[in-house]
Amino acid sequence: MTEHFNYPSALPNLKMSLPGPKVKAMIERDHAVTSPSYTRDYPLAVSRGLGVGIEDLDGNWFLDFTAGIAVTNSGHCHPAVVKAITDQANRIIHMCGTDFYLEPMVELAESLAKLTPGNFAKRVYFGNSGTEAVEAAIKLARFSTKRTRLIAFHGAFHGRTLGALSLTASKVQQRRGFAPLLSDVHHAVYGDLESIERIFKTTAPPEEVAAIFVEPLQGEGGYIVPKPEFLHGIRKICDKHGILMVLDEIQAGMGRTGKMFCQEHFGVVGDIVCVAKGLASGMPLGAIVAKADVMNWKPGNHGSTFGGNPVACAAANATIKLLQDGLIDNTNARGEQLRAGLGKIAAQHKAVGEIRGLGLMVACDIVNPQNPKVLDPELRNRLVVAAFHQGLLLLPCGESAIRFIPALCVTADQMDTALKLFAAAVAATR
Repeated sequence: MTEHFNYPSALPNLKMSLPGPKVKAMIERDHAVTSPSYTRDYPLAVSRGLGVGIEDLDGNWFLDFTAGIAVTNSGHCHPAVVKAITDQANRIIHMCGTDFYLEPMVELAESLAKLTPGNFAKRVYFGNSGTEAVEAAIKLARFSTKRTRLIAFHGAFHGRTLGALSLTASKVQQRRGFAPLLSDVHHAVYGDLESIERIFKTTAPPEEVAAIFVEPLQGEGGYIVPKPEFLHGIRKICDKHGILMVLDEIQAGMGRTGKMFCQEHFGVVGDIVCVAKGLASGMPLGAIVAKADVMNWKPGNHGSTFGGNPVACAAANATIKLLQDGLIDNTNARGEQLRAGLGKIAAQHKAVGEIRGLGLMVACDIVNPQNPKVLDPELRNRLVVAAFHQGLLLLPCGESAIRFIPALCVTADQMDTALKLFAAAVAATR
């Protein structure tokens, strides 16, 4: 799946101490003009990407186990996706799908309606990102139910615009300074059905709740895999009280967990499903897929200038084909290899704690080696930087976890190399 990519002879391939001179110069330019709100975990300035390889401005190649935060599921610049983008851009780059009809947009909507779980008629709304998908789901839930209250979960990440941020509860820094947020939003404990019932008894009558927003595998909160009865319990609660179940598949969807949608692992079906990130292999695109009788708003109730852009939709159509033609199968094989390899590292290094995840959405906790019951976020941060200097790109998540989210085209040899580099980083930070 990656042999036709023009890789250097080996990944990674570091030619100098990091960061190199061109990267240093770019960082100085960036700091002078870009928003200080951007978080940068280590000094990487990207020149290009191929498959699971990233080259910086100084010609250093890295193994990328971030995939643009689980976005480039088919790999950086997959030839099939590049061709789809180029072919579409040569025809037309933009017409507003809110005002006119676009074949790539209709084709993608047909595919998403068919692929998302649920044997019922569906409709699809397109935006530009995950947070826009969540905003659309909030509006649709309130419009469809004529109710106002919403329930989300502690540890959740649903986006940073004000409505989505009102549901987000993963890091206080994301909310600090932006009050007042959306009213009538309540947070339960992820994995705990009783906490939802306590909300019903204390602060939010169930007949006033429009929707429960839940990630089928909690992402920024630490890659938490719930027990199946948790999601099934939410489904029962929603059915009992006429509440919409909104499944946020923005990070976990599009093959990332070894199935097209993460909810398939648990056998649950949402009333509204939010997708983005891996949907278009790096092009900005988000969507909600809803039961047709739920998506009952009228022309003009919601829209987007760029949502459903023909170039982004062409990329998404190509991505779906790649997922169906072998990338999902590879995800399961490489995911098993990754979890087994991390288990061996954990057996040798007390700093590596619990390993969890599905497919290629995997994380491990970093703990205090002298007291493995204590999470160690400072050591986690140093480990991420140490891995960068080994040539492996990783990202943190949760309180003290490191996530492993390579492109779904990663090979067995590349996975073995990544595990060796991570083990070296752990040893180097002891």
